[in-house]
Amino acid sequence: MSKRFPHTLAVGLFLLSPALAVAMGGKPKMDEEAVNVRIQPVAKVKLGAAEAAAPAGGRSGEAIYKGVCGACHDTGAANAPKMGDNAAWAQRIAMGLDGLVKSATAGKGAMPPKGGSDATEEELRNAIIFMTNQSGANFK
Repeated sequence: MSKRFPHTLAVGLFLLSPALAVAMGGKPKMDEEAVNVRIQPVAKVKLGAAEAAAPAGGRSGEAIYKGVCGACHDTGAANAPKMGDNAAWAQRIAMGLDGLVKSATAGKGAMPPKGGSDATEEELRNAIIFMTNQSGANFK
């Protein structure tokens, strides 16, 4: 027997599979709902702590930071400047508070708009003030 037999058999079965499907009554019917259940995501990722999950509008800048922003700005993930790293923040702080709010609202680099949060503009502004004041700014 040839050493190529298993390979040849596999190729032959692959080539015959459409003919076998037709001979057996065509394609099997798919239950669309069952397919959707099988291919749904096995997990969903949601950044933020319980306080960031509170309704938008009344959260402090620190709460927004701890619930959303800190995920990247505490660790430097995705090249986010770490809170407290004055050198990394100096050029950003030079943009001014309004420039930083505009940039964070639109998203920058790997950061999605509003950091992926549902923060109001005031909450986002307060989070930026909290973060940048820990990094060399003196915003109010």
